[in-house]
Amino acid sequence: MFSMKHLYSPWRRLCFKTKKLPPTPRWMCNSNKSPDVVSQGTDQKRAPINQVTKRHKQQRSPCQPVLDHFEQQYSKELADLWASARAVLLDPHSWQYGVMLNRFSTVTDITQVLLSQGFFTLLPPTDVSVLLKNGSSMVSGYKYHEQKDILLPSHHTFSYSGEDVHPSPDSTSSLSLPHPSLQCYIHPSPLRFPSPAHRPGQLKQYYLLNAASLLPVLALQVKDGQKVLDLCSAPGGKALAIMQSATPALLCCNEPDPHRWDWLTKTLESYLPHSLNSRVIVSAQDGRSVGASEADFYDKVLVDAPCSNDRSWLYSGNSQQGEQRLQNRARLPVLQAQLLKAALSAVRPGGTVVYSTCTLSSLENYAVVETVLNDFPEAEPEDLWEEIAIPLSKYFAFSSHPSHGQTHHQPSLQPQSSTVSSYHRRLGILVVPQHAWRWTVNVSTQRDRHATGKLMGQK
Repeated sequence: MFSMKHLYSPWRRLCFKTKKLPPTPRWMCNSNKSPDVVSQGTDQKRAPINQVTKRHKQQRSPCQPVLDHFEQQYSKELADLWASARAVLLDPHSWQYGVMLNRFSTVTDITQVLLSQGFFTLLPPTDVSVLLKNGSSMVSGYKYHEQKDILLPSHHTFSYSGEDVHPSPDSTSSLSLPHPSLQCYIHPSPLRFPSPAHRPGQLKQYYLLNAASLLPVLALQVKDGQKVLDLCSAPGGKALAIMQSATPALLCCNEPDPHRWDWLTKTLESYLPHSLNSRVIVSAQDGRSVGASEADFYDKVLVDAPCSNDRSWLYSGNSQQGEQRLQNRARLPVLQAQLLKAALSAVRPGGTVVYSTCTLSSLENYAVVETVLNDFPEAEPEDLWEEIAIPLSKYFAFSSHPSHGQTHHQPSLQPQSSTVSSYHRRLGILVVPQHAWRWTVNVSTQRDRHATGKLMGQK
């Protein structure tokens, strides 16, 4: 679908859906981004699995040039939301991670352990599409702010080859796999669940990630038997979330950087069974070329684009490193637009593209989407407010981010007559870190006569 939906936070995603057109022949012939998961190495000592620990890391000092840049940019773009977001970004001890369960693991005691420690599920253990479709009737505890577009919460071995893969769309019926169910547990306090231990011969039970990282996957709405491309896949958290949500006929995880490619493959091997070898492949091509090499091939494409991750950049080291990163930041929107255009070319008519980032910057979120829309005039942006923001308003602080330099417009839970506000919301929604919930994301979607897309932001 190239109806483009945007959700912005420290991460963002873009989805595109397309209206169905007459079938056409199809043939199947990037830059680093910050990880959305904490290190899960196996050579360090871990706390027992039934023990939740508070974080006591050595206090780090923010990089002053980066902080000054954020102050200047985000105080204008986020207005009064920046103060609370700034406080969270400057307090690494408060950062939270969700615990995503692995449906392919045979060990089942993890749920009881999480519940006993005060964790609760972010999504009901059922088909997540039900939650999204009935979102408007499931909202409780949200606080609506007038004159602002904001909605605040109230309180194992794989075959990796470059050969073409053409799995049968209905081949999922031949597999005996657990029922798809994306389950993620979160805690109301900034507690950290221990990293999963490596157990020879066993798949890992869970994956730690920022809970907002799941929003682009929810927006993508992958179904069994579909062909899916994760264009910028490393370190692999969203690919795993896709496989928890459905059993696609093909999931191509692309990562051009050799080090991150290796990281990605190890992640997949640790969580997915051998029976999925023919369905989950890893490629290493330049994401900007996928539109030419695999035009109109995929049903769904996720573009979790390389970006200026606000959290990691804020603690980038010395001032010289910070200045260098800020210079590189100015070049990122060009790359992001190229990746998004390639994704729109790779998705089939009637398919979906989701774009996301790990930054609050409107230049890497809304501006990129607008640039791409100018080159794809057939695309119509979609509004993700009712699909994503309202159903999950208990857990995330959402903002309908306007274009750079303009003021916020209050989103409504009812259809709006304001053309400007509706347009901004279709460009994307931003998840802003707040004191109660310390994760962020940005999403936007566009609809095209040929494709529709959704865009999400920072993780």
